[in-house]
Amino acid sequence: MSLHADARAVLGAWSAPDARQEELRRSYLEHLGAHEDAMWRGCLPGHVTASSAIISADGARVALVLHGVHNLWLQTGGHCEPEDATLAGAALREATEESGIRGLTLLPEPVRLDRHAVPCGGGSHHLDVQYAAIAPADAVLVRDPDESHDLGWFPVDAVPEPSDEPCRALVRAAASAVAEHLAAGRASTA
Repeated sequence: MSLHADARAVLGAWSAPDARQEELRRSYLEHLGAHEDAMWRGCLPGHVTASSAIISADGARVALVLHGVHNLWLQTGGHCEPEDATLAGAALREATEESGIRGLTLLPEPVRLDRHAVPCGGGSHHLDVQYAAIAPADAVLVRDPDESHDLGWFPVDAVPEPSDEPCRALVRAAASAVAEHLAAGRASTA
């Protein structure tokens, strides 16, 4: 299966949590239907990207990067690469590269979508598919200076400034999804 086909399958099966997210889901699928190159940076009307909020093993903190271009505290993520076989794989690759954390566990389904304008050229947009990742208990952040200006752990209910509402919304959604995942794990081992 191609990355394009994986994106269509993921978005086709995803249950959006509200009407706005459902509207985005449908628009992403329409975009994928209209653009064979929708997964790549060169698709200037917009291209699909993958990101994730990395949540600590106890669910209390989120790892964020101080983005080098936007100078905002944001989740990890970015463009899909030719070696990415799946959207989830792209999100996990980006999270690992940008945080330096090995052994991340990505929850299997996206937690939300976000469409935003970007400086990739020609009025392009990112059609971001956003996941939640869980860091191992012994996770250590290792900043790559080529990836960000800074990197840090923050309480999930106190995203630092400067940031933006899409990042805060992703952190809320990811923290909630991780809390449900952790509770289900505790229930199944009880």
